[in-house]
Amino acid sequence: MKFLYKGGTIEYPVNALFSDIAANVQKDYDAPIILAKVDQKLYELNKKISRAEVYGGSGTSPELSFYTTRDRDGHRAYERGAEMMFLRAVTHLYGKKLKKLKLEYAIGDALYFSVAFKDGVKIKLDEKTLGRVKAAMRRYVDNDEKFVKSKIPTRDAIELFRMHGMTDKERLFHYRRTSTTNMYRFGNYYDYYYGYMPPSAGYVDIFDLLPAEGGVLLVLPNHSHPEKIGSAEIPKKLFAAMNKSNTWGENVGIPTVAALNDAISRGEGRDIILSSEAYQEHIIGEFAQRIKEENRRIVMIAGPSSSGKTSFSHRLSIQLNNVGLKAHPIACDNYYLERSLTPRDENGEYDFECLEAINIELFNEQMTSLLKGEKVELPTFNFKLGRPEFNGNALKMASDDVLVIEGIHGLNDKLSYSISPEDKFRIYISAITALNVDEHNRIPTTDSREIR
Repeated sequence: MKFLYKGGTIEYPVNALFSDIAANVQKDYDAPIILAKVDQKLYELNKKISRAEVYGGSGTSPELSFYTTRDRDGHRAYERGAEMMFLRAVTHLYGKKLKKLKLEYAIGDALYFSVAFKDGVKIKLDEKTLGRVKAAMRRYVDNDEKFVKSKIPTRDAIELFRMHGMTDKERLFHYRRTSTTNMYRFGNYYDYYYGYMPPSAGYVDIFDLLPAEGGVLLVLPNHSHPEKIGSAEIPKKLFAAMNKSNTWGENVGIPTVAALNDAISRGEGRDIILSSEAYQEHIIGEFAQRIKEENRRIVMIAGPSSSGKTSFSHRLSIQLNNVGLKAHPIACDNYYLERSLTPRDENGEYDFECLEAINIELFNEQMTSLLKGEKVELPTFNFKLGRPEFNGNALKMASDDVLVIEGIHGLNDKLSYSISPEDKFRIYISAITALNVDEHNRIPTTDSREIR
């Protein structure tokens, strides 16, 4: 079979493995190949080339490329492989003693698993215990044990989940409409994943295990530097926020999609939405009270794209009004430079996300004037014409007024260099996903933001 490849063509026999091709072209990539891509479809490397499936009846040569552990989809395949190795090792060593073994979320370059043992079991999640788990995982790598995918009847998959105590999967698959399911087997351990896997444990050779509060961190390579282990440094505030979010999910009985489906089927969907809104308002109300008590004049809100900064700033403004302050939401986007002055990236495209795209001098001049009690006419950026406009939007602050400023650079001191730290209250927001699909499949925060 002939493939288009990097401007030329390569040819391989039908039924050849994608892993064979990957081995021959690995020199063309700067990180280990872990998935194949034919036109717009991904394939696992242990998949055989099928003329009917690959050509799809078109008769034209398809384009072949590969994903490495540096690519997002490739890194996620690596992550799933490492997770299955970890789950098998822990289950093999301590299965009958376990009360809970659940993937909670990703934090930094690590996956956080909550682990609990049955009452009366005296096992500490210390370096010695994790050393045994890590040694088992290393044996899987040294033996290059295979991740084997097989199609089985869905009813058999449900029974497997029941036998292995995967109650979330068992509940969720009762909603599954297809009669068959692709299961993965790794040694004598079975599981189901919503994504592609590496061919074998030999592809997943960089990892570490560290004890964490209430569980374990499975540390993986950073996808930008897949050749070395990632950072195990966990931001304490982020860790606490994610645990708080997960605890809320447990408290309302909706930690997984299976539980959500059950609740909706009972007609409780509206109550879940109201509970979620109440939880958010409670947290935002606490921020408002702190801002008042600490006498902060300006709130700086930052977060990644599509994290809800604008919505959050308006909700916070309402809560500030409720505690007797008068809030004024201001978007940093209104301080963009005129389009002709906007920096460009390495591809020649306008770079609206760099700090230099903001008129920093005007921003600081106006914020300083406002804090002094002076009257200022605020700009409104015309995105169609690519320039700021002054349409009479004037503002003068009184003693109980608060500026609520949001933008991706909100926490960067270079943006607000002229404002005293004592006047600023900093908030970083992100669309934390409290809901997981099941006990072993998380919903990445980046996916939630992209869906928004």
